[in-house]
Amino acid sequence: MTTPTPAFKRVLLKISGEALAANQGFGVESARIHEIAAELSDVHKLGVQLAIVVGGGNFFRGVAEQAKDMDRVSADHMGMLATVINALALQDALEKQGVYTRVQSAIEMKQVAEPFIRRGAIRHLEKARVVIFAAGTGNPYFSTDTAAALRAMEIKADVILKATRVDGIYDADPEKVSDAKFFAEISYREVLHKNLKVMDATAISLCMDNGMPIKIFNMHKPGNIRRAVLGESVGSTVMPAS
Repeated sequence: MTTPTPAFKRVLLKISGEALAANQGFGVESARIHEIAAELSDVHKLGVQLAIVVGGGNFFRGVAEQAKDMDRVSADHMGMLATVINALALQDALEKQGVYTRVQSAIEMKQVAEPFIRRGAIRHLEKARVVIFAAGTGNPYFSTDTAAALRAMEIKADVILKATRVDGIYDADPEKVSDAKFFAEISYREVLHKNLKVMDATAISLCMDNGMPIKIFNMHKPGNIRRAVLGESVGSTVMPAS
């Protein structure tokens, strides 16, 4: 049986922290993280160079209700550290699948992760290692969506794959609005103009300025990450206006 040909050579996958918590709502749910790791292993076997940015909302989010009385900079730093916990958990799960993985942190912590070095990250990818970027951009006021956009540009990824809990981009929350309109394709400007909650405006603007396509899909449907990498019709695509 021949291995299908991926549509992309190098991808940046953005996973939310909440995805690792599954139904328990907080922390890392063991069965779920191993399911995700198994899917990522399947993608890796296609020969795709895979980099990952993981959020930290399953532990702490700097703009969440739990941080409302905190200084924003302190809260954002706590959120960055939460992403490091998730990155280490995902690394462990991937290596149990036999996938060599490196964690690179934007906040230096030599005992648990490599510092983010762009050329080092690219070299790991070329050697077929999965690279997980932790601690966001290392700066407060920037989300992990923006970190994903920035890292995708730095490693010259072909596409950003954003794994979410809905089937793609809608004009309203499909979990709350039954007749929400689905967009199979949409431009960056439309996303900004309609104020659609795809990624934050900074991330969308960065992708628009550099022509980085974004694919948004439901990661709770088994096999969707692989389908997205193979270029199959799944989810929504954000790209320049035709």
